[in-house]
Amino acid sequence: MSKRDYYEVLGVPRDAPKGEVKKAYRRLAKKYHPDLNKDNPKEAEEKFKELSEAYEVLMDVGKRSQYDRYGHEGLHRTFGGTGFDWSNFSHFGDLEDIFGSGFFSDLFGDISRPFGGGLLEEFFRQAARDTYSGPARGRDLRMDISVTLEEVAEGAKREVEVPRRVTCQECKGTGAEGGVMTKCPHCNGTGQVRDVRRRGFSQMITITPCTRCGGRGEWPADTCKTCDASGVIQETSRVMVSIPKGAYDGLSLRISGKGESGELGGPPGNLYIVLHIQEHDLFQRDGNDLLVDVPITFTQAILGAEVAVPNFSGNAKVKIPPGTQSHSIFRLKGRGLPDLEGNRRGDQLVRFIVVMPKSLSSDDRKRLKKLGESLGDYTRDRRRTPVSNRDE
Repeated sequence: MSKRDYYEVLGVPRDAPKGEVKKAYRRLAKKYHPDLNKDNPKEAEEKFKELSEAYEVLMDVGKRSQYDRYGHEGLHRTFGGTGFDWSNFSHFGDLEDIFGSGFFSDLFGDISRPFGGGLLEEFFRQAARDTYSGPARGRDLRMDISVTLEEVAEGAKREVEVPRRVTCQECKGTGAEGGVMTKCPHCNGTGQVRDVRRRGFSQMITITPCTRCGGRGEWPADTCKTCDASGVIQETSRVMVSIPKGAYDGLSLRISGKGESGELGGPPGNLYIVLHIQEHDLFQRDGNDLLVDVPITFTQAILGAEVAVPNFSGNAKVKIPPGTQSHSIFRLKGRGLPDLEGNRRGDQLVRFIVVMPKSLSSDDRKRLKKLGESLGDYTRDRRRTPVSNRDE
């Protein structure tokens, strides 16, 4: 469902000053206060959260400017991929100003009744639970490895050694000797800390995850000596990496769950393998095409011949026609590298290089001179030889 415009949510114009925004929020927050909507508290909570999200943005100069320029997409980094939650709300003090003693008198009728224990307290307690997502996730790791062109052509599996932090097996990631836990003394086992601030006959309650136990509500009875209560230890793991056919230089492969384990039983991060393709002695890569230089004699070039051409799948026989010029390129369709998506293969480009003899006997010189006189000056009609689409 698409998000509503923040100005529409609060019912204010786009040039509304902060005072008008706060006034609108005060009016609507009272209307949708969870303790005033006991018949439908869930809907009221959602509406109250929507109002508070709009208020958070329009009361902050930076956030409001981003929103005015780019809309909701401009706040993606601010609120993250999951959107606004109560950990993003920075105006709890304003709630106390808005819900002053007069408001609580109107709300409860009896001004001597302390605020707390109602739906609003439970609302913020649930918000604290929603904000806390468990022990922190482990770090992602990156490893760069060098692979050969043969591995790219055929695909391969490679076992790599990865230094990383893994779950301590002595305590099963709890940080406690023998895995024995006790109630956290800081939060009394609730996993949350309740802060109460009073003003007159009203009080503002803020509930946050316990910082000592990380919101677990548990604490090691005795510290695990192997991991020093962290729940993780350092070791070198062996990880199998599948190198896909057609991999390109700089390709990043994600291996889920093979990064570092999170502390105190947190989920592991991911391992990213970055491939670097080695230069080959024979082949040059151009996308999925392969270029190879093949030397031939000048007699083969003049008379034509069948020449063996190296290929990853074995030698291919290529017939070159009489009069083949040096650096002529022949294309062997489908003999290149496979596409990473597996749909097709590239071509192999064969460049024939005419190699001249470095020394000749006197008789060979005489015969070549006579041949040259017979042929005359044939260089005047020479043209650049195009790439030939030939199969072996």
